[in-house]
Amino acid sequence: MIKVLRRAVDRRRHANGDYAWLFHPYTGDEMVVINTETIGSHRRNAELASIAAVKVRGDRVLTSESLDLRLVRPASLSGESFRIHVSHGVDLNGGLAPEDALERLLDFVGNRPLLGWRLGIDLAILNRELRPRFGFDLPNATIDVAQSYLRRLRRRHPEVETAPRFEKVAELLDVPLMGRHTALGDAVTTALIYLRLEHQAGALGRYS
Repeated sequence: MIKVLRRAVDRRRHANGDYAWLFHPYTGDEMVVINTETIGSHRRNAELASIAAVKVRGDRVLTSESLDLRLVRPASLSGESFRIHVSHGVDLNGGLAPEDALERLLDFVGNRPLLGWRLGIDLAILNRELRPRFGFDLPNATIDVAQSYLRRLRRRHPEVETAPRFEKVAELLDVPLMGRHTALGDAVTTALIYLRLEHQAGALGRYS
């Protein structure tokens, strides 16, 4: 309820602004998978390191229409800590300032529906950066692919409480892991998982 009220307030506040169109209903045939990578062990204080988005149209993942943004090195990270995180696949050299990266994301995503694996985590990270700079949260319709998978799984296995891990679901559905632990790679893999679930009957795969 709070999110709905906040979205309504944001829509009124930005009705005549540069981003008013983001709050309009989407009438096209595309969706956008988004994914973020962060630096930091706790979500509340993790710093946004990279953002990726890829469009989905029908049963196709439009990898030629994707966004892969690296942000400038966070000021709180230096020395050995920085080298460790780079070795784990987060390369912040030559990155964009956060406001520039977020502006490019908004222009790319528009008002299309958003998909993501455990999407609420990515939205929380992005909205934490968006609201102080742009004055609103992402208002798009959303689909959490992990929750979609879990709902389907529970039809066969009512005792299941949580969806398997991302890698396990990809394995069960015979979906290749595309650049694991990179924002764009995980976004593309999530898109493939979503399409497998949506367009192939009985695509839950094994559950063991």
